[in-house]
This record gives sequence, structure tokens and C-alpha cells, in this order.
Amino acid sequence: QVQLVESGGGLVQAGGSLRLSCAASGRTFRSYTMGWFRQAPGKDREFIATISGNGVDTTYAGSVKNRFTISRDNAKNTLYLQMNSLKFEDTAVYYCAAGVRGPMAAYWGQGTQVTVSS
Repeated sequence: QVQLVESGGGLVQAGGSLRLSCAASGRTFRSYTMGWFRQAPGKDREFIATISGNGVDTTYAGSVKNRFTISRDNAKNTLYLQMNSLKFEDTAVYYCAAGVRGPMAAYWGQGTQVTVSS
């Protein structure tokens, strides 16, 4: 069982930056492929980025590539998402996930709101 708690969301102006964190419980954090997803009002949840258990391999959605960076600190059981050059369309609830396979995951956090003002 893995529990995930996101933090770091908030209100930011377009062009600004935010860093999201996801604290994970349990001693098996390093064994999970982790990911970030988001869901905007009226839209389906969409994949943002994933990172392998050892942090070597990453994947990104085209809409955030070169603006967002996913990383993890296995010693701290924490996943991060650095978001730069934020756009209005990045406004969404952002979710951390563990055990990611495609659009699915074994565990989900409760989400953190990111609002980008234009």
C-alpha cells in the first residue's frame, strides 16, 4: 500500500513557475514508476510525465516537454514536478501516481490545484 500526498499548488501568473511535491509512504517507493497527471474542468485526466524507479528514464507529454521536469528523491520518498513557463491552459488539478502503466496507476494522490492567470 502506498499513500501519496501532493503539495505546492497555487495561483501563479502566466510565465511563472511552480514546483509540485508528492510525499509517498512506504519503503517500496523506489520500486515504482511514478508519474504526474492533470485534469482540467470538463476534461479527461491527461498524462503529464513519468519517471522510472531509479530516476534514469523519463517521459513527457508533448504539451509540457521542455517546460516541465519530473524528478524524484528516493532517499526522501518524494516525487517532484518543476513547472516553468506556465500557461493559462496548464490550469488543472495535478495528481501524483505510483505504479504507472500508460494512463493507469496503482495508487493516486488527492490532487493539488494549479491555477495560472493570464
